[in-house]
Amino acid sequence: AWHARLFMKMINWTAALLTGVACFGGYLIVLVKKINSHRKAEEKIKRARNRRDESLQRAEQAVLWYKESHPTTDSALILTLSLSELTQQLNKGLLSPEDVLYSYMEKTLAVNKKLNCCTEVLLESLDQLKTVGSNKDGLLYGVPVSIKENLAFKNHDCSCGVIINLDQPAEKDSVLVQVLKKQGAIPFVRTNLPQALLNYDCSNPIYGQTVNPHNPQKTSGGSSGGEGALIGGGGSLLGIGTDIGGSIRIPASFCGICGFKPTAGRLSLQGLRPVYRGQKSVSSSAGPMARDVDSLALCMQALLCDHMFSLDPTVPPLPFNMEIYRSSRPLRIGYLENDGYTQPSPSMARGVREVKALLEQAGHTLVPYCPLKMDQVFPELLIKGVLADGATTLLQKLKGGPVDPCLEPQVFPYGFPKWLKKTISFLLKPVFPRVSANFGALCGVGSVPELWKQHAAVEDYIHETIAHWRSCKIDVLLCPVIGPAYNFLYCGKIATAGSYTMLYNLLTFPAGVVTVSTVTAKDEEELKHYKGCYQDMWDKLFKEAVAGGEGLPVAVQCVALPWQDELCLGFMKEVEQLVKESKK
Repeated sequence: AWHARLFMKMINWTAALLTGVACFGGYLIVLVKKINSHRKAEEKIKRARNRRDESLQRAEQAVLWYKESHPTTDSALILTLSLSELTQQLNKGLLSPEDVLYSYMEKTLAVNKKLNCCTEVLLESLDQLKTVGSNKDGLLYGVPVSIKENLAFKNHDCSCGVIINLDQPAEKDSVLVQVLKKQGAIPFVRTNLPQALLNYDCSNPIYGQTVNPHNPQKTSGGSSGGEGALIGGGGSLLGIGTDIGGSIRIPASFCGICGFKPTAGRLSLQGLRPVYRGQKSVSSSAGPMARDVDSLALCMQALLCDHMFSLDPTVPPLPFNMEIYRSSRPLRIGYLENDGYTQPSPSMARGVREVKALLEQAGHTLVPYCPLKMDQVFPELLIKGVLADGATTLLQKLKGGPVDPCLEPQVFPYGFPKWLKKTISFLLKPVFPRVSANFGALCGVGSVPELWKQHAAVEDYIHETIAHWRSCKIDVLLCPVIGPAYNFLYCGKIATAGSYTMLYNLLTFPAGVVTVSTVTAKDEEELKHYKGCYQDMWDKLFKEAVAGGEGLPVAVQCVALPWQDELCLGFMKEVEQLVKESKK
């Protein structure tokens, strides 16, 4: 019996020892895998940064060589021309595409040193100069164009700021890049974006943080923040961004330029890389960003051509209607200062009030308007739409590398188990109803039948909103856009401020942003008394985010019904014109 007991003890010890060894071995394997994955990520990042640095150095050498061999080029003059002036001079042969490209390349290199807005210079643009003459009839002949990093360009990565996407160069140009080239434009630089795109800051672990051209202590906004900063800093006069929640309009507002999100489906999305595909509730659009509204209209006119319609037959063949864009008929305009979900900053609200007064003086009719059910729409249709899978796909995309500080507070709760999200939502409901609803929405929709219900709810909401517009008898809408530019590391903490822009991605409506003013000392003083619609933590954070904004740009947003892009741009042009005249 004693032997048997000893034998059993030895077996137990051996089992315990083997279990311990197995656990330790398992731990070691996990650790080695983690270290290996971290090392691979570091190597990928290093290669991407080296590619960027090499392209910047080679561009600098090319610019130096050109300046030495063409000492009479008046770069300073070229950089002051508007897009319409530039295209006229190029068409008449008064300027050469070479002079224009090298002038902008030199300026871009200088702006990038200050703002960190470029992911690489496209050295192919220098080769394109040799063949650009064959597209002399193009509407953008000889115009250098900057493009956001998630637009496919042959032999270059579309990383979306995510390490897992590096070292996968595109096999061909996106449709929009092909059309730009056909119209004589020269894509010459690619611009920065936030990690994983679904954020309105502009920082990622590969290329770092892009800063604001008006104040380097502020963000440029995002996700097309590299475009906003480069154009706002004078390094480009036309760029292409993408917008799924305000990603063209927010950086346009923060950086003091113009940006336009067309009707969903008006421009081709072929070769545009989202961070993940298959999400159908909230539509993404590509669109132009520029210094003035005429440039946006010219870009839309150039893109909406037979070449695009034949390359991508899924796009409705609707050419740009210049007559509607130039129409000067009096409009009936809905306006709102506050959507009841996110109280605007004092400067945002003042921007709308001042523009409303100018429009009334010019003979337009303005009627109050309020978007429907924002407190339900934001969590149930917007958050559940974009994160229908409970953020699983997004989190998978972020694996194998560091999460950027600008994104960390946003994605941290995404990883919570479903029961914890539901519990937190339940506990917060009596105290912070808005935070509670959004936390609950992070669970996603749960099943395919629920997803279909969600899609149906989105369709219903679009039709309800159109009926609401019709009952107000409005042609277009004037409303706020987030601003002024935030202090760093706040964008990921306040998703709700996207309510002013993201709504129009859900509705598929065209919407654009025009800069109309700057933040005054009085706005800053008023901000001290800001309370917010809910007086919850997000309202407190918003107040902190926009503080210290004196002198920064202030913008307004213009919206129209689906497929009325020309009307929307015409309305933006009217706002721009009236503001310009009022400052004389």
